[in-house]
Amino acid sequence: MNMQNDKIVVGLDIGTTKICVIVGRKNEYGKLDVLGMGKSVSDGVVKGKVINIEKTILAIKRAVQEAEDVSGIDIKVVNVGIAGHHIRSSIHRGSITREDGNDEITVEDIDRLANDIGRMVMPAGTQIIHKMPQVYTVDYDDGIKDPVGMTGVRLEADFHVITADVNSINNIEKCVKRAGLDIENMILEPLASSLSVLSEDEKEAGVCLVDIGGGTTDIAIFHENIIRHTGVIPFGGNIITSDIKEGCMVMQQQAELLKTKFGRAIATEASENEIVSIPGLRNRAPKEISVKNLAHIVEARMEEIVDLVHAEIIASGYEGKLAGGIVITGGGSQLHSVRQLVEYLTGMDARIGYPNEHLGKSKLEHVKSPMFATSVGLVLVGYRSLDERENRYIQAKAMNQNVYVNQKQKAGKKGGDFFSKIINKTKSLLIDDFDENDDF
Repeated sequence: MNMQNDKIVVGLDIGTTKICVIVGRKNEYGKLDVLGMGKSVSDGVVKGKVINIEKTILAIKRAVQEAEDVSGIDIKVVNVGIAGHHIRSSIHRGSITREDGNDEITVEDIDRLANDIGRMVMPAGTQIIHKMPQVYTVDYDDGIKDPVGMTGVRLEADFHVITADVNSINNIEKCVKRAGLDIENMILEPLASSLSVLSEDEKEAGVCLVDIGGGTTDIAIFHENIIRHTGVIPFGGNIITSDIKEGCMVMQQQAELLKTKFGRAIATEASENEIVSIPGLRNRAPKEISVKNLAHIVEARMEEIVDLVHAEIIASGYEGKLAGGIVITGGGSQLHSVRQLVEYLTGMDARIGYPNEHLGKSKLEHVKSPMFATSVGLVLVGYRSLDERENRYIQAKAMNQNVYVNQKQKAGKKGGDFFSKIINKTKSLLIDDFDENDDF
């Protein structure tokens, strides 16, 4: 087992409803073994943004402590997810001119092009968190997915650039550091979720990931194995709970239970006569709520969220190219009939995304719930790249280094052999001369 598999990776998902920490390690079959998990209620986060530093620090510490107790591992470094309505994505074109067009394009050229994009001037108060190449152009040949090994003078590429609000990034970093942890990677949450729930075939065929969280619904669109579009809708499961709370005149906790236990995304599936009795407030009679009325409240809000998702898919320009349809994940995907509603409103195939494809056997079976898709994905980031080309480039760099070292060693050996041969030859000549003189 290599060092990459030996290393323990920790994912930290700072969500609107929960903060989750997952500790994982790859097993000999290449699957992820979950060694420990910790959860805590997220009080200091609203719609993916940290609004209360102290509450968030305490929640992170509680979740980390629980994960440490379960796994027996001292957690120091984490992969952190970032989300929120402040996330923006755009396409930018970058180019470099190479000195010799007859030389093959190398991984170093690709890195130089990416670094140039990284130095691009962004709007005030924003920071680049991901810059992912789409397709390359070499001289005037376009549509190239991987130009390494080709020859040409001008190398260009369209980059999918994802930016986040600087203050949001700083607040996350502050919370994590003050909780006694270091950040290894900061990853956009729908990209992390995509690692845990999407198959390579789906990403190649074209697929839209819809991660319905507590505060936001995150979208990531893939086509030909390349991330093409990301978006964030500022509504999630919590707004459905708020609607139930107001519409049924109940408390927040009761509204959440009504949603998860009796909520339906399609009202016609709810029984006309089914009634749920809710305990009344102090000295008041129990409150009776019609499951049909509850379903109408849930359906109205879910319809709005799905319509916004559909609008985002249309705006991306990939609506007719997604043979893999829609994959719904996150806590909101567990709402009854949500898959059927998505299929009905979008006209696309849909399935619920479970993060179990890459997981090995675990005592913590509940980690296979869509609710933990992002957390599992944040651990997988420690072993896999968001762009599969990046893995090849890392391997190519390692191979080039090995070749360079081997060549140096061989050159040293050859040099040694060459000089030793000359010395031996000289010695034999001297001995021959000496022997000849001896004969006289």
